[in-house]
Amino acid sequence: MTPKELFLELLRPDGQPDRQLKQYEALHMVLNDPINAYLRGSRVRGTTAKDRWGTTISFPMDAPGPMPVTTEELKVCKDIAHWQDYVHAPDIEANCQEGWEACIREAKEKAGDRKLITGFMATGIFEQLHFLMGFEDTLTALYEYPDELRELIEYITDYRMRYVKLLIDRLHPEVIFTHDDWGTKEALFMKPEMWREFFKEPYRRFYGYIREQGVITVHHADSYLVPIIEDMVDVGIQVWQGTLPENDIPALQRQLNGRMVLMGGIGAAIDRPDAGETEIRDYVRSTLARNCPGGHYIPCITYGLPGTVCPHVDPVINEEIDLYNAALHMPKFFTAEIPHRIRGVQRTASTGADVQDSRNTELLSAVSDALTRGRRKQVVALTEQALAQGISAQTILSDGLMPGMTKLGDDFSAGKAFVPEMLIAARCMNAALDILRPLFASENSTSLGKACLGTVKGDMHDIGKNLVKIMMEGAGIEVVDLGVDVSAETFVQTAIDEHCDIIACSALLTTTMNEMRRVVEIAEERGIRDHIKIMIGGAPITQEFCDEIGADIYTDDAAQAARAAAAALRK
Repeated sequence: MTPKELFLELLRPDGQPDRQLKQYEALHMVLNDPINAYLRGSRVRGTTAKDRWGTTISFPMDAPGPMPVTTEELKVCKDIAHWQDYVHAPDIEANCQEGWEACIREAKEKAGDRKLITGFMATGIFEQLHFLMGFEDTLTALYEYPDELRELIEYITDYRMRYVKLLIDRLHPEVIFTHDDWGTKEALFMKPEMWREFFKEPYRRFYGYIREQGVITVHHADSYLVPIIEDMVDVGIQVWQGTLPENDIPALQRQLNGRMVLMGGIGAAIDRPDAGETEIRDYVRSTLARNCPGGHYIPCITYGLPGTVCPHVDPVINEEIDLYNAALHMPKFFTAEIPHRIRGVQRTASTGADVQDSRNTELLSAVSDALTRGRRKQVVALTEQALAQGISAQTILSDGLMPGMTKLGDDFSAGKAFVPEMLIAARCMNAALDILRPLFASENSTSLGKACLGTVKGDMHDIGKNLVKIMMEGAGIEVVDLGVDVSAETFVQTAIDEHCDIIACSALLTTTMNEMRRVVEIAEERGIRDHIKIMIGGAPITQEFCDEIGADIYTDDAAQAARAAAAALRK
């Protein structure tokens, strides 16, 4: 079969492909159509520029793709309550009418009979929201401005509908390939119910139209999406590209039973400058052996476009797929379910041991409960009430606010709470601390310790770093936030100048991981390794890498990071 025939065969629930497809080989991605040229023409590797929505886009040389810069000064939508004053969709109808004939001619020549002509639409509905107003404001708006957010979602959806209609009418693609990340590698960005409430129907409308036109739908999201997998089928997604290995692909294959093709499984962890050929081959072989027998699967790097960041990795992946196809395989029948990962939930111990009055204990418990529920006004009122009853600022923090953040952190680690709840709780915490902070000095209150925190040099991602900051502050740790693109020298010098007990480094890009190694080396050179702990974390980081570079602590998520930091400071 040709790659095109293989792809179409995979879409059939009872399809019988005669080999495994090799990553993107069946798709000719059209990236130079007039709409993409108009919308994304300014996205040049190694530069920073504004897009047609007004978002500042940074495209580092060693990054897999461009990313938005949404600081307070640069964000487009500065007030969701009045989004109409800030947000104006590009006029693609007026600016994208010329150049289609040449684009179609080139696409047909390159696709031939072996590939499917694929229209490319990046920046989906959710991504467009946080491109306009930042990730934190987008997720907190789900709670604080739901009506206004729905209006903005509808506005973006209408724009996306005009976009896809123009693309289908003019390009006549066989596939539409769209992007929208809805989670991290371990969890959704929001509760499944909240995703359904805000995003399911807009996507049903979007993908429903594409399917009505006889066009195949491919959705990219290199995320953990198991809780909404049935919803993805329901809205009309035929191929999920970017399926991370953390999703337990064999279990999903059994659940889906041919209703969706999973395209991915080869994660970014292997795309590193120091990844040797043997390591890459072993990783790909185990991925193929685990996922291919389940069917309706395309082994592929989880990135949303062909190719790896490190050029030496991609050819080895392709060669291993060829070797797999050349071997003889007997059918594999599943006789038992593979157990899902079960995370233990640590329960917060009873608090308020130093509070003698039972009413005070109840009041502090109410503070904790209000914080976990994201009730900012209630947290502020209860904090003021506690002070009026003679409870010290330190006790309110340690026995009211911190247990609430700890419980929420436990729920986050257990997959019961999500990023929006963490952000809302952090705002509650900050509102209470604004009241308490002036009183700490008079009470001779001291923090558990101090940490300097940042994303390493070459990496502009800050979501994970910000969550760690929230959880550390909730654990009573004073945090010096260095931001993103932080050099190893800056980490160490800040730790010295600020008398920090911990250096905490975050990274999302595999190409920036070695900056963490430099932090350890410089800390040793400056003679501070005997009294400072170095923590590392981020999507590509593992315990093995932590051990290899000589760092002290690695954790999987923000809540674990805060607990580990607090434990280290208590020793």
